[in-house]
Amino acid sequence: MNETVSVALLGWIPLVLVLFALLSGRRAVLVSFLAAWLFLPVGKFPYLGLHDKMTVTCAGVLLGTLIFGGKRLWSFRPWLADLPMLVWCLCPFVSSLTNGLGLYDALSAAYYNSITWGAPYLVGRLYFADREGLRELAVAIFAGGLIYVPFCLWEIRMSPQLHRLVYGYQQHQFAQTFRFGGWRPVVFMQHGLMVAMWMSAASLIGIWLWRTGTLRSLWRFPVTWLLPPLLVTAVLCKSVGALVLLAAGWLTFAIGRRLRTAIPLLCLVAVLPAYMALRISGVWSGRSLVSLAAQMTNRERAASLEFRLKNEDMLVNKALQRKVFGWARWGRSHVYEELGHPPEDLTITDGLWVIALGEAGLLGLSAITAVLLLPAILLWRRRPPWQWSHPAVAPAAALAVLLALSMIDNLFNAMLNPIFTLAAGGLVGGKRGMAKTAAAPIQSGPAQRPVLASGGAAASLKSRGL
Repeated sequence: MNETVSVALLGWIPLVLVLFALLSGRRAVLVSFLAAWLFLPVGKFPYLGLHDKMTVTCAGVLLGTLIFGGKRLWSFRPWLADLPMLVWCLCPFVSSLTNGLGLYDALSAAYYNSITWGAPYLVGRLYFADREGLRELAVAIFAGGLIYVPFCLWEIRMSPQLHRLVYGYQQHQFAQTFRFGGWRPVVFMQHGLMVAMWMSAASLIGIWLWRTGTLRSLWRFPVTWLLPPLLVTAVLCKSVGALVLLAAGWLTFAIGRRLRTAIPLLCLVAVLPAYMALRISGVWSGRSLVSLAAQMTNRERAASLEFRLKNEDMLVNKALQRKVFGWARWGRSHVYEELGHPPEDLTITDGLWVIALGEAGLLGLSAITAVLLLPAILLWRRRPPWQWSHPAVAPAAALAVLLALSMIDNLFNAMLNPIFTLAAGGLVGGKRGMAKTAAAPIQSGPAQRPVLASGGAAASLKSRGL
């Protein structure tokens, strides 16, 4: 790690504290997370027991909360829906002990999951567990996509060079940045696929907030002016998967709104458990998916998918040898050619689900799946589909669908986005924000555009977190 990276990461915690001193707590969190995610360097951070730019940010935010808003921290009250995240944070502890790796490794593994997953989730619970918080977070994701538009367009034209120019090194294999006859932007993220998913997520949220009347302008510009360049940039990121998920998200909203049904959302939620169950049981080989990929894209993409499925087969078979708590860390869940000296690793782990299964077993896999899918289930249980397009509920609906889509994306790409984890914490904590209300019904019909509640209805909604 060079001096520029060290200065950027070491200096980020005091800068976060300055933001807390100058802004409201919620705004300080949003600026801290967005700026770090979009512009800090990709790399390991070996100081203070932290790991990368987002764990540094979490440390700064929690410290800022303790100094400038301690009451918020002490007012935190967990409930049953927080249990999956607690299990996910503590499961590595048990996995390490059951594999005989010792107490130090067990504590280290639990700390890693806690700072990487638990910390942003807790921040989301503290700052975004109400109507206004969820709205600001959704608008911030949309704004983050717009901020990235000029940087993406520059790299699409000039090739992915910004991270090297600013921080002195390429954060990923340069050969993987050329797709479909052009450059795929990487900017300051880990991979071009991560950028593509970010731009598609921002596009989906922007479309839904505009369509429901929740957001009409941003930075004094009409949203109708801002959406086209964002959508064009999302397409130019050249990721078929991200664009398919964008289309799936929009169809979920459109069908749910028009037909007043939650079936499309439940189908999204069911994709991941169904895929994992079929793959773990061995009922489905995935070859039909390879054939579909060959028809929709090209042979190269289909071959890549086939390679991943073969790796999954080997990794699942190895994981099922320790099915409850997994093999713990240090590549113990991989498959090796034992005749080599040293043994050769025969597998590559790409999907988050197969990594979780191998390292934390079925217990850990169930926990992380519940963390990211539970918000969508809570939305379905607490709000009927015809209310999702109301401006009071639309941000929560958009974030819940986005989390389900991100989990589908993680079937093949283990690319954690901590801002999505913020959303998970906010949605799970927003019991009032998504709760059913009888005192203040939300009026909406097939021929009506949802409007903001007014007068006593608005006051009643606000009192319930809506």
